[in-house]
Amino acid sequence: MRVFGSWRDWPSAAAALDGALPAETVERLARAYEFAVAHHGDQTRPAGEPYAWHLLEALEIAIDAGAREPDVLAAALLHDVVEDTPCSLGEVRDEFGPQVAELVDWVTKAGSRESYLSRFVTAPEEVLTIKLADRYSNVQRLHTHPRPAKQASYYAETVRVFLPLADRLPYFRDRFAEWQENYAYLAS
Repeated sequence: MRVFGSWRDWPSAAAALDGALPAETVERLARAYEFAVAHHGDQTRPAGEPYAWHLLEALEIAIDAGAREPDVLAAALLHDVVEDTPCSLGEVRDEFGPQVAELVDWVTKAGSRESYLSRFVTAPEEVLTIKLADRYSNVQRLHTHPRPAKQASYYAETVRVFLPLADRLPYFRDRFAEWQENYAYLAS
């Protein structure tokens, strides 16, 4: 199973992206990363890693999946900024434009968890790419989550909701199939 996380700061991401993406796209992504990190501040993931690592993983996964559209890549970096910080969708729109704001809005939790998750059934491919990159980043090291009950519930939700969504995009279908095999012990 492939585990992403070779980019732990913006310079390492920028070095990997140099030549792979147009310079103006890399510059835009640098702005999105700086914006996201400024808003997320000192947030950490459940296992204690800097939250910025998750944002870079989501970007790395989206790119590995074939995403190249600058707005999609920027939204991959910004996907949690409205949900997890005081940042508003209007701020995202003002800084990055309406398309990025729309993509971030799609992946921002609102209402009940079930209604939020059901939205992805009709989501466009760009939105699915962002959401599945986000989810894969979150579950690729599920065993490091400090609460075993959360590991099991996250596994079950991923299998129930995200594996069927991943079937729409072959890259993610394959990644999540490998992941499911690797973490099948959580099903028991």
